[in-house]
Amino acid sequence: MITRTLDTLTRERMGKGKAIIVFGARQVGKTTLLRQITDSNETLWLNGDEPDVRALFDNASSTRLKAIIGPKRTVVIDEAQRIPDIGIALKLIIDNNPDVQVIATGSSSFDLANVINEPLTGRKYELQMYPLSFAELSTHNGLLDEKRMLPQRLVYGSYPDVVNHSGEEREVLQELADSYLYKDILMFDRVKKSEKIVKLLQAIAFQIGSEVSYNELAQLCGLDPKTVDSYIQLLEKSFIIFRLPSFSRNLRNELKFAKKIYFWDCGIRNAVIGNFQQAETRLDIGALFENYVIAERMKQQSYARSFVKSYFWRTSAKQEVDYVEEDNGQLTAYEFKWNPRKKASVPPSFARSYPDARFTTITRDNYYEILL
Repeated sequence: MITRTLDTLTRERMGKGKAIIVFGARQVGKTTLLRQITDSNETLWLNGDEPDVRALFDNASSTRLKAIIGPKRTVVIDEAQRIPDIGIALKLIIDNNPDVQVIATGSSSFDLANVINEPLTGRKYELQMYPLSFAELSTHNGLLDEKRMLPQRLVYGSYPDVVNHSGEEREVLQELADSYLYKDILMFDRVKKSEKIVKLLQAIAFQIGSEVSYNELAQLCGLDPKTVDSYIQLLEKSFIIFRLPSFSRNLRNELKFAKKIYFWDCGIRNAVIGNFQQAETRLDIGALFENYVIAERMKQQSYARSFVKSYFWRTSAKQEVDYVEEDNGQLTAYEFKWNPRKKASVPPSFARSYPDARFTTITRDNYYEILL
C-alpha cells in the first residue's frame, strides 16, 4: 500500500472541532485514504452519488442529523457536492455534535466550495489530493526505481489504478477518461454539449507548454470565447487541468494576461488525445516533460502548505521562461529540457529586469531534485 502524503495532513487535523474537506478528482484515492485513517466500527459512510443518501439531507434538522449519526464518532460524506445545501447540514452537525469528526470529499469544487464557504467559515480545513506524486512513489518504490519509471509516468501518468495495474494502463486510463473524467462537469447546468467540452480538452491537450488563446480555442471548438472561459473554469475546478498565469512586473513588453494550461496528470492528457506512444519516440516529449515536472512541483508545494506563487514569463518579443516561482519576493526561474545535452540560458531581458532571480535548468537527469 502506497502511503499518501495527505495521510499525515489529515490525521493532524482530526479531533479539532472542524470539518475536514478533501478535494480532488475522482479516482485519485480519497475514499481509500479515509478508510485507512478512520475506524470502520465508529465511522458512518455516506455517498452523495446515491439518491437515498441525498434524500437524508432534505430539510435536515439538527435533531434528524443526530439520529442519522447515532453513536458513530466520525461521519464521512463522499462526493458531498452532489448533496444540495450540504454546507448548512455540515454546520449543524459540527455545532451540535462537538465529539463527531466530519470529513467530506468533493471531486468538483465549483459546487462544493460554493455551498460550504459561508456556512463553514472558521469551521473547516481544506485539503487537496492529487494523483500519486513523485515523492509518494519514490518513498514506496525507492528513488532509483522511480527515476527509471519517468518515461512510463510521462505516458501513463500516476493515477492509483494505473500504477497498480501494470500492463493494463491503456484500458484503465480509457475507463477513467470515459466514465469519470467528465462526470461532474456534465451534471453542471451550463454544459449542454458534451462533445464540445471533449473537443476543447483535446485542443488544450495539444497546446500544453504553449500560451493559449481563448479566441483560437473557440474557433477550433465551435464555441464563443466566453463559453470557452466558462468550460475551462469547470475543467479546472474538476481538477483535470490548471492554469499558469504570466509573471509581469517591470517590462513594458511583458505579457500581463497570458496563460498556459497544463494537466494534473500526463496519462489523462494522453488518453484525451488517444496517444500512448512510448516516450522515447514522441514528438511532444519536451512538452510532456514540462507538464509533468510543473504539475509535480505544484503538488509538492500544495502538500507542503507553501505560499509560493507560480507563473511563466514571456515578452511580446517571444523571450520566455518556462516556469517562475515567487517566494517571499525571491524569484526562481526554471527552464525545462528533456535532453540533458541541450543548454538553456536566462533570457537577457529577464536577467536585466530581475538581476537577483535564480535560474535553473531542469532535465531528466536532475528533475527529481526539485520534487523531493
